[in-house]
Amino acid sequence: MQSVDPVALDAADPLKQFRDEFHLPVFHPIGEKASQEQQGEPCTYLSGNSLGLLSKRSEVLIKEELQVWANRAVDAHVNHPHQRPWAPIADLVTPSLARLVGAEPEEVACMGSLTSNLHLMMTNFYTPSPKRFKILCEAKAFPSDQYAFHSQAALHGFDPAEAVVEISPRQGEYALREEDIMAAIEEHGDETALVLFSGVQYYTGQWFPMERITKEAKSKGCIVGFDLAHAVGNVPMSLHDWGVDFAVWCTYKYLNSGPGGIGGLFVHSKWETESPPKLHGWWGHNPSTRFHMPPDYDGIPGASGYQLSNPLVRLTAYLETRLRESKYFIDVNDLRPSKNTPTGSEAQIESPTAGRPTAFTIITPQDPSSRGAQLSLLWPFSSSSTPDGQRPMQRVHAALVARGIIGDERDPDVIRLSPVPLYNTFQECEHAATILELVLDGLARE
Repeated sequence: MQSVDPVALDAADPLKQFRDEFHLPVFHPIGEKASQEQQGEPCTYLSGNSLGLLSKRSEVLIKEELQVWANRAVDAHVNHPHQRPWAPIADLVTPSLARLVGAEPEEVACMGSLTSNLHLMMTNFYTPSPKRFKILCEAKAFPSDQYAFHSQAALHGFDPAEAVVEISPRQGEYALREEDIMAAIEEHGDETALVLFSGVQYYTGQWFPMERITKEAKSKGCIVGFDLAHAVGNVPMSLHDWGVDFAVWCTYKYLNSGPGGIGGLFVHSKWETESPPKLHGWWGHNPSTRFHMPPDYDGIPGASGYQLSNPLVRLTAYLETRLRESKYFIDVNDLRPSKNTPTGSEAQIESPTAGRPTAFTIITPQDPSSRGAQLSLLWPFSSSSTPDGQRPMQRVHAALVARGIIGDERDPDVIRLSPVPLYNTFQECEHAATILELVLDGLARE
């Protein structure tokens, strides 16, 4: 491994004060009993790209909201003792979300969940014709996205096998080359209705060239959307300036809003008059007359007009508080210089010698401009297993968990390690690399 001083890096880390705001999971190994020394000790939690940690403030906030519900009931929609009235609570979140994705506040709505928002956006923006009907995306997009693409194509009467065009990495490679994405846009662009990529690929951690994808796709007359589930709060973006048409995201990963946390969406302001929402719900109605219950729909301008139902208050309140209190979220650029090292494969984790039985390959791009806060480690032995039926990846993951290193396994053969700058330290990354090496040494001797 390269020589780094994690203690010095942690001491100089401008984000170090945020770690104390979070509950760190305690040691609870799977399949083994924790020793007396291990019991109650914090784990090294490197699964923030799957579920962010619980903020200590959230406990206080949830109790507050329950007490408000108990004491004020329906009146809290407009009369809230902590200045979080329930009726406009989503409006309190949109300015921070807009700054995260590089948008104007009126272009962002806090609402729904990721896939329901994706279907909502595709209902508005995927308008195929016999000559322009394709959906261009990355191969092995997140399954829920794939299901949405296929079902939307079928809903419009097209064969998903023909309509959904997936771009795969080259043979022997794991990330998509930028030139191959552009070549696919050039080849299929005239027949493509929608180009829809992830911002950061969930499996490999690749940060796609969003600005160039948008520019090239728009030059071919395509609508451009992004799934930002693994990008929001992770990498800097400028959706408005890039001319992205729409985007959707969840908030329970790098934004730490809790399991099932409320989602968000972006709609470029140019669509306000060109293509207003096709589907209407009462929460997208003008708030000044919403509770008058008029029969005719009077939509809110901008992304808020896409709202269908009132948001889940507790999750929205928690997200608003997290975004407001964590100043880091105001500018995601603060993240990358200070915590680029622990996400770098060169700095903390290197693949063992190729001939080693437990060797792995880092499939996340090494270039910092092409990755988010994630390392994906691939064990290419999907057909190999031990007498207990476990593949090498499963054995490594179980051994890491048994030693308090919490990553994320993705079948068939990938372990994802995601240090989140708000609460992970450089020392934790070095500790995880050390434990991984010990685990591999132990397995190699078996």
